[in-house]
Amino acid sequence: MLSILVGHSFFLRFDAKQFDRAKPYPPLATLQVAELLRRQGHEVALFDAMLATGTQDFDRQLAAGQPAVVLLYEDNYNYLSKMCLAKMREAACAMIASARRAGVRVIVAGSDASDAPETYLCAGADVALRGEGLDVLPALLRRLEAEPSRPGSELLAGLEQPVTLQPRGDQAELEAPAAWDLVSMQRYRATWVAAHGYFSLNMAASKGCSFRCNWCAKPIWGQRYQQRSAAAVAAEMVELKDRFAPDHVWFADDIFGFRADWVQRFAAELKARGGGLPFTIQTRADLISDAMAQALADAGCREAWIGAESGSQQVLDAMNKGTTVAEIHRARERLQAVGVRVCFFIQLGYLGEGLNELLQTRQLIEEARPDDIGVSVSYPLPGTRFHEQVKAQLGAKTHWDDSADLAMMFRGTFGSEVYRKVRDLLHAQVDLGRLDASARRRAGDEIKGRWNRLIAELSPAAAVTP
Repeated sequence: MLSILVGHSFFLRFDAKQFDRAKPYPPLATLQVAELLRRQGHEVALFDAMLATGTQDFDRQLAAGQPAVVLLYEDNYNYLSKMCLAKMREAACAMIASARRAGVRVIVAGSDASDAPETYLCAGADVALRGEGLDVLPALLRRLEAEPSRPGSELLAGLEQPVTLQPRGDQAELEAPAAWDLVSMQRYRATWVAAHGYFSLNMAASKGCSFRCNWCAKPIWGQRYQQRSAAAVAAEMVELKDRFAPDHVWFADDIFGFRADWVQRFAAELKARGGGLPFTIQTRADLISDAMAQALADAGCREAWIGAESGSQQVLDAMNKGTTVAEIHRARERLQAVGVRVCFFIQLGYLGEGLNELLQTRQLIEEARPDDIGVSVSYPLPGTRFHEQVKAQLGAKTHWDDSADLAMMFRGTFGSEVYRKVRDLLHAQVDLGRLDASARRRAGDEIKGRWNRLIAELSPAAAVTP
């Protein structure tokens, strides 16, 4: 048996935008691995960076617990971990250095460790695992237990790490329980209630995504989509409801449900268990049929975030998104008809997007009137076709510092400041829907003026907008 400190490096306090949002979720993948290791007989403690004040909290827990191994296992369900924010990478390297100074062996796993293992190895990690790392982790720990002084460079010798990730068909792994008892649940609850008046917890009904958008990296689960049974997901939701009494659930899946019949079974399973909780999902426009919209509403979905990305069909096609602008509008209408709030993810600055395409995105927001939007600029992630297309243009800055950075890391049509202005205008357009008629007219005129000034700046010949 080994004494293992399992942790991650997403410090909410290091991301001003996310800290101000005050919507922290426990590190689900980290908790699943912690429970897996406990069931294999190891003594496991958790360092939860999410609500920590800084790496000094890790140092104190390290000194108090004196573990034999530190496993920094990033939360693969947190999309911000996939983006590999620079502040979190720096924090991980600082924790690795602290552990090595204390004579503790260090294993790291996560999107950034899969893409750039040398960064973590140079910081002092013994091993950087590829992907989930669950194929090799148990054997690796057995080797460390038997040979605690074996050099890091030799720890993986003879242990196969798959280069490509294939479905394993291991339902035990897919249904992995989480070590919820290691979480300071009251701190999460207090943060949520103070900021929003309710408490939300996170779940995952699936792993991965089988679609092939050019900009989406998949270093953890590869090009696969694994879905849990509707009954198991319903049972977990009811368990969380009974155990922690959250008011809401956020499903962290890249794509929730996928098929209407699965969602229908999920709704039926919840009903048979006495009812579930209101929840929020992420999905695609082309998956929202009338049947899917109704099934989501029946199951308790209150909000759906759609990867709309752009109001330009040319840009969607360049992304290999596989959806149409018309499908985005239909998805909005179908979900709205059954009482589900609809929110759009919008991505600015993709290859081939000029002023006309930006104005088409503006038109999409004006016509579809989503309840909320999230706006980013295109981010070249290693391993994607998009990254290959722009890698010759990448400079010294290869990661955003935090989620509000919105810096262009390649030569787009416009610069970062232009896209930040567009982001602010799109948000202002959405906010119009929350105003009364008189205030909406005044704000609408002000927004139109800001658009006209921006268009004049970008294209003097097109200084007047429709």
